[in-house]
Amino acid sequence: MSLKNLNPRFSLLLLFILAGGMLRILGEGQVTPYSNVTPIGAMALFAGAYFNSSWKSYVFPLLTLFISDVIVQQVFYPEFAQGQLLYQGWAWTYLGFAAMVLAGQLIIKKVNIGNIVIAAAVAAVAHWLITDFGVWLGGCTDPSTGQLYTKDANGLLRCYAMAVPYMKYMFIGNVVYGAIFFGGFELIGSRIYEVRSMK
Repeated sequence: MSLKNLNPRFSLLLLFILAGGMLRILGEGQVTPYSNVTPIGAMALFAGAYFNSSWKSYVFPLLTLFISDVIVQQVFYPEFAQGQLLYQGWAWTYLGFAAMVLAGQLIIKKVNIGNIVIAAAVAAVAHWLITDFGVWLGGCTDPSTGQLYTKDANGLLRCYAMAVPYMKYMFIGNVVYGAIFFGGFELIGSRIYEVRSMK
């Protein structure tokens, strides 16, 4: 395929997704002071809202998340890698990420502030419920007690309660980076017809 045949809209979408992956890596590397406020949720919502092919909505952001995860794990947290590419319980994280893409597909039919904020909240809650269920199921330790979460309703609720601050950071990241991603794309689309119109 020649450069002339490249779809400008699709290329710009990919550029935004890749930027999300880079920002995530820079945050984990403490290049930015906001490592807990990540762009991955906004990246998922953005992909769900804009990619016209359902499989592209999932494949490209998931692939970007995977590459950034491998870099973060191997470069910044090798002590947790234990010879593996990814961290323990990664499948639950990816399931939560896919749920955020779905939130973008279902809620952001029309790009406006209200829909983005609602989707950001739904995505943060979905990610929290799914990933921390995986944390509880995987037999992780309660950081406040040093003991394993008990395998009952109390243990699950305790696990969820301990993760509430991270859900808050996820929501903030969804809103802040969502404003950048959606606002930037809409601004470019308003100026470049090919970005606005092409599928």
